[in-house]
Amino acid sequence: MITSTSNDRIKNLSKLIKQAKERRKQDVFVVEGIRMFVEIPKELHVETFATQKFYDNNKHLFDGLSFELVADHIMESVSDTKTPQGVISIVKRLHYDVDFVCGTKLEEKSSDGKNYAQTIGVDYPLLMALENIQDPGNMGTILRTAEGAGVTGILMSADTVDVYNPKVVRSTMGSLFRIPFCYVEDLTACIKGLNEKGYQTYSAHLQGKDFYDYDYKEPSVFCIGNEGNGLTDVLSSATTHKIKIPMMGKVESLNAATASTVLMYEAMRQRRN
Repeated sequence: MITSTSNDRIKNLSKLIKQAKERRKQDVFVVEGIRMFVEIPKELHVETFATQKFYDNNKHLFDGLSFELVADHIMESVSDTKTPQGVISIVKRLHYDVDFVCGTKLEEKSSDGKNYAQTIGVDYPLLMALENIQDPGNMGTILRTAEGAGVTGILMSADTVDVYNPKVVRSTMGSLFRIPFCYVEDLTACIKGLNEKGYQTYSAHLQGKDFYDYDYKEPSVFCIGNEGNGLTDVLSSATTHKIKIPMMGKVESLNAATASTVLMYEAMRQRRN
């Protein structure tokens, strides 16, 4: 059992939790808590640290895994939560290319030649394109909701919050492992490229038309901007449509994650019908 915070593996774990640069360098990220622990695909698992109590209560979850027991005070010292659940794991990062995320490339592992959208039972790609989203809670909520609404992929501008930030990872509740995503250096150029491929691209914009008036059953992309500033003019002008969510009262706009949810579920409603 590890009982000292001076242990090299504990020092490294702490670095990975706190530093995005170190996570990128080692090509890993950190998940904490039993909910995320049970979601880790075996092929992505690197190492787990657990308290004696957690291990004793969940021995069946450790079959075939590399793990180390740590003292309670060690878990408390490295945990990113106020009330540690007793388990933290190091996991390999996921890598998707932009063509796969967009559904414009056949899945190499698929024997029947289906792209990801078809693999999960969706006829056409439905994408979220996120520009400079900064709040980890918003990012995680969008990822989790996207899976629930049948979104097939998520594109993110290079300046969007680190998807492997521990707060983002925790709030995805496992969706991080299941929905394809990637960062793109030039999101505007990417959107223009999708326009040329026949995708309908939509920018959430205060000057847009009522979003209920559009058909989202074809390949579609919803572009969501920064929490404070919205989408840049450059990106919004690159989309084929500008849309807005109608408001009552004195409310001008919705939180980025809430607005994303409304749009995604309208698309799901149309596609299910």
